[in-house]
Amino acid sequence: MRKTRITGLLPFVALLPAFAGAAEPVAHDITYAREVSRIIQDNCQGCHQPGQIGPMSLTTYEEVRPWAPLIAQKVAQREMPPYQYDSHVGVQELKDDWRMDQADIDTIVKWVEEGAQLGNIADLPEPVQYPEIGQWRLAEELGEPDHIIKSAAWDVPAAGQDLWWEPEVDANITESRCIKAVETLPSRAAHGSTHHANSHFLVKNEAGEWVDDIRLSEFAFGKLGEKVPKGACRKVPVDSKVKWSIHYYPDGNFVEDDQVSVGIWYYDEEDDFNEAEAYPQDLRLYALQGGGDYLIPPHGKLMTQGFHSFDHPVRIDSFQPHLHLRGVAMSIESFDPRTGRREILSQISNWNAGWNHSHTYEEGFEPLLPAGATIILTSWFDNSAANPRNPDPDQWVGAGQRTTDEMSHAWIAVTHLDEEGYQELLAERQARDSNSVASIGE
Repeated sequence: MRKTRITGLLPFVALLPAFAGAAEPVAHDITYAREVSRIIQDNCQGCHQPGQIGPMSLTTYEEVRPWAPLIAQKVAQREMPPYQYDSHVGVQELKDDWRMDQADIDTIVKWVEEGAQLGNIADLPEPVQYPEIGQWRLAEELGEPDHIIKSAAWDVPAAGQDLWWEPEVDANITESRCIKAVETLPSRAAHGSTHHANSHFLVKNEAGEWVDDIRLSEFAFGKLGEKVPKGACRKVPVDSKVKWSIHYYPDGNFVEDDQVSVGIWYYDEEDDFNEAEAYPQDLRLYALQGGGDYLIPPHGKLMTQGFHSFDHPVRIDSFQPHLHLRGVAMSIESFDPRTGRREILSQISNWNAGWNHSHTYEEGFEPLLPAGATIILTSWFDNSAANPRNPDPDQWVGAGQRTTDEMSHAWIAVTHLDEEGYQELLAERQARDSNSVASIGE
């Protein structure tokens, strides 16, 4: 019998003893209709449907069945769903966590081993409608944004090298309010070529000059958005401008008058939110490269570290690594100089530049750092042929803005506390669980 070779995929025939044609009937305890279809709905179909970014559609049994062995392999290795966050170390309580439950992984693997049977079609769930590319993904939970700011229009060429578009636009904000959530949305037409889009506010100083104020949002491939927890306030400034930094990488499609949008949801009375009692929060970029002068040799590896200390107590609300194609891992640790205690808060050991996630900690589990504490950021790079995402291991690679250059920084949302607020939060954690991994201050 002639074997079909699928380029770029690991062998997976061994996963399917029943697919080879068993001599005796096999009892099938798990079926697509009853169990697996619901797991696929919850974890895969958001991307794997017509018109979305997944390379194949997985909305029906007929679509899923040919890919069943590969699906089992990818979920067992935790390559899919694409959420890079280590499960064995650090804070595990996360919002919008894409990681699949181990029980669901085991169900899919067993279903494939048993022959990937359909089962009774009466057991199939109702189809789910998912947001299309170009729609606000947070709208399902929060409704449409309260305020939308668009970049100035720009033509994106079909071919060429990395391009940057950095316009300044009026924010049209007339009231200073606290942000509940923010999402940056590339256009549907340029979704594939919009590598990242950062935005921050500009305000006038006493001399009437426009100067940088707070960061509004950051977007890179795969990112959902950012949510600000209750008890924290990231304010928008009135009479401000927004400066964009948009990185395009042409993908073969010409887009005329492209615009990137940022949507803002505000806290209001219905949210039981007390602005007077909220602590200020901001989103900052913390760099690791120590000036950006590092070089990764051909076929070589590199580790970089960065440090940042706080002279007041803080709460870490989210952590978003950013590396490029040679990056393979990043961690964030805390160090308390009073006790000498050093602890990993989060770690990503299977970095994929195609999927950027803001890992937002569940409320009550955000790491707390006392005054004087330091965060330690560590990145690892692999410029060898063993890195499957490395486009050319023969090149020297330095820090830079291009996709083929490297970056080594993290976006971290920080709530700035006073000692009283820190002690209150710490007491709540200790009362709940004296062994909580999130309570790192004492």
